Amino acid sequence: MPKTDTILSAKSLRYFLQLIDTMNYTQAAQILGITQPALTQQIKKLEHAIGAPLFGQMGKKLYLTEAGKEMQSAAVELLDTINSVVDDIQEFTQADKGSISVGVLDTIDIEIFRQFVVEFNKNYPRIQLNILTYNRQELWRRLDNNTIDLAIMYLPDNTKRDEINLQHQYDHMELFKDRLMILTHKDTVEAKQAYPISRFTRRKWVSYPEGSYLTQLMKDYFGDKNKPIVSLTFSKAKYLIETAQTTEYDTYISKSYYLAHKKDINLTPVYVKDDKDFEIAMVYRKGKVEIPRIKNLLEEWKKFLDKKDYSSRLE
Repeated sequence: MPKTDTILSAKSLRYFLQLIDTMNYTQAAQILGITQPALTQQIKKLEHAIGAPLFGQMGKKLYLTEAGKEMQSAAVELLDTINSVVDDIQEFTQADKGSISVGVLDTIDIEIFRQFVVEFNKNYPRIQLNILTYNRQELWRRLDNNTIDLAIMYLPDNTKRDEINLQHQYDHMELFKDRLMILTHKDTVEAKQAYPISRFTRRKWVSYPEGSYLTQLMKDYFGDKNKPIVSLTFSKAKYLIETAQTTEYDTYISKSYYLAHKKDINLTPVYVKDDKDFEIAMVYRKGKVEIPRIKNLLEEWKKFLDKKDYSSRLE
């Protein structure tokens, strides 16, 4: 087998670029859904094929060698070419046949989108819809690698190192203007009013995990001088609420989740004064709307909301 067969493997290139993103074999392997030895073996094959190390190590930290930097540029260019070819081929596929993969941020409740998917399937039964949940970093990776067609996530998002990528490479459709909501046991606040975060700095919290979108918002609100006192973490809003309601801890969720589940919530919902705007959005690579079946999905989604808007469906 020629050495170039190894270098030009799309899988190998993605593994290589993922390791560059994390500079940590364990984290990269977890994101890729493989074992660390498998990732190590793949990198060694690439290094053997080109005859030079791609990574060096200083203490416990990895760094890119000069050969690694050259390989990074080539890998990005090659994968962009592959993605472009795939998009070109998909443009000629049928509008009512094929598959569409949708990645959803793991902290977003997808009940409304699930209802839409059921309706869409009735109209386009030959289109297979694959709905999968991921964290923010994995969503962007899969969008970049064209392994998902659409992503439902929060925007603005700082996961991307270069925000220009969002403007130049991606389009998005706003689904709902959302807002962070604190659920508290405090009896000195009024429901749905906004309060300075200083009113909550001494509270203990049930929180989303580190790195989650709403967790990052809370840390921004608290500022550098204060940190939320986190006692427990869960990745799902359902467990945050249930735990907060059976303890003395406060928690925080999105307004959209509160509207959909407020009948099951007995904590006081309040907002953070001068909070930041964000939205639930459908994000996709530019050019995706030229693929007939994806164009149909986006058009059907608009019709779905014309019948009853997102906010009304939440309640």
